[in-house]
Amino acid sequence: MRIIDGIKQKKIYGIIREDDPDYSYEIARAYLEGGIKFIELNCPIEVTKKVSALKGAVVAQGGIITTAQAHEALKEGAAIISSPIFQTNLVRFASCYKAFLIPSVTTPNEAYNAWRARMPLIKVYPVAEMGGVEYIRDLVKPMPFLNLLPCGFVKLDEIKGYLNAGAIAVGIGRELSAKKSYSEIVSTVHEVVEMVSKG
Repeated sequence: MRIIDGIKQKKIYGIIREDDPDYSYEIARAYLEGGIKFIELNCPIEVTKKVSALKGAVVAQGGIITTAQAHEALKEGAAIISSPIFQTNLVRFASCYKAFLIPSVTTPNEAYNAWRARMPLIKVYPVAEMGGVEYIRDLVKPMPFLNLLPCGFVKLDEIKGYLNAGAIAVGIGRELSAKKSYSEIVSTVHEVVEMVSKG
């Protein structure tokens, strides 16, 4: 299955932002056990190699802004390159290496240009500061061809709103894992996955 099809089907894109490699790995394991397959790591690069070896995991390396970082991420096993920006160097890199790149945008113009650059999935980040659910609705209404992934301070009770507004999936992190034990993360993730699977 193509990455874009898998993300569309699963609808939940798990994000981990941690400096502790061991804790990052544990969160990733909990995400997988709970039912999240697509996991973005904003963590030390050594975590990428470990998580990408887990059965069923599709790893995105987050925070990529240079082609050197992108090279390293692919070398360590990342299947996806995720960037907080949209820039042509990374677009060319992705095309050359046939890598799946998720760029980030904030404006309608950036979103359209990312689509014109044949980006299969476009992250809207930080979505909460841009206007949340209504901002996604405003982007999709004139440009229904956009595959949008809202990320950044998304709350659990907002997930359905983003999907109903036209996002194909939702990126979520701290709401799944902050101040929770391993079993609590698994339980929270499972509830979220069940919720979106029921529509």
